[in-house]
Amino acid sequence: MTRPTIRDLANAAGVSIATANRVIGGSGNVKQSTMQRVKDAAQEIGFYGLGTIDSRVAAARAKYRFGFLLHQPSRQFYLNLAQALRLASERMIDCLIDLRIEFLDDLSPQNTAEKMLALAETCDAVGVVAAVHPIVLGAVETLQRQGKPVFALISQIAPTSHVHFIGLDNWKVGRTAAWMFEHVCDQPGKLGILVGNPRYQCQEMNESGFRSYFREYASDFTILEPRSTFESKAVAEEMTENLLKEHPDLKGLYVAGGGISGALAALRATGNAGKVMLVGYELMDVTKQALLDGTMTFAISHPLNRVAEETLTGMVRSVKAKGGDGNFTSILPFEIYTRENI
Repeated sequence: MTRPTIRDLANAAGVSIATANRVIGGSGNVKQSTMQRVKDAAQEIGFYGLGTIDSRVAAARAKYRFGFLLHQPSRQFYLNLAQALRLASERMIDCLIDLRIEFLDDLSPQNTAEKMLALAETCDAVGVVAAVHPIVLGAVETLQRQGKPVFALISQIAPTSHVHFIGLDNWKVGRTAAWMFEHVCDQPGKLGILVGNPRYQCQEMNESGFRSYFREYASDFTILEPRSTFESKAVAEEMTENLLKEHPDLKGLYVAGGGISGALAALRATGNAGKVMLVGYELMDVTKQALLDGTMTFAISHPLNRVAEETLTGMVRSVKAKGGDGNFTSILPFEIYTRENI
């Protein structure tokens, strides 16, 4: 067999011989997508210059550094989100992305704002999970003046839409959770609510949507006042135990924010696993087990791969446009899990 020629490569890639030569030689302006097509063709036909073409494609790819501030590394959801971001960065064809991911144990607005500003010194854009707070908004405005895009993940960090956002329609999430209780509980009764921190807009909307559904369709249920877990497993466990002591006739518990593992521990420890209906968030090891053993009835989850892909795509677009691309908001469909579909 004869060795494939430049003409063979050009034909296989659907480009001119001149374009194929420019890709190999690294000269001239060739679109990244065209270079990738030539590389794929070279691999397919066994072209002898594949190594050179691969180097040219890599050298021509735009390079970005994106920073992310996520919550405590002890929480599986944020470890899963970090992994989804890393995998999504590897799948980006047209650019090379260097990720700087930091986990915050101190979730105070002051610490979050300081970390955002520090991360932006070496990054082209910053993604953050944070509560709505004037100090955090001040950091956002500072970065925007510097031309550094800020992306809010999971929970919006501004009362208006001037900050890029990737997440769920939490009003719908809350109403969906309410629908679950209405249709699964054998009869109306008391329902408890746990929230992590009402300053997280996603949690506030979860609760609002939840209550609005019952006002509209099932007013014979009694919705108790929410109790804050401060995003802590230990506090969530204590709050759940208190709810069960104060309301031994509790029919269900809606965990609208952080603390699902604590709520599960309390239900098991008090012998209420499977007796009190529980709806909470995210598909993780702890919630998978709870779905399987009946402690948890439904899990509502973010599609983390989509969150990661939409975030990185939006960041690239915003950096390219130098902040002139307007608002980037991506509202994603949420996933619902029971023990039958995990």
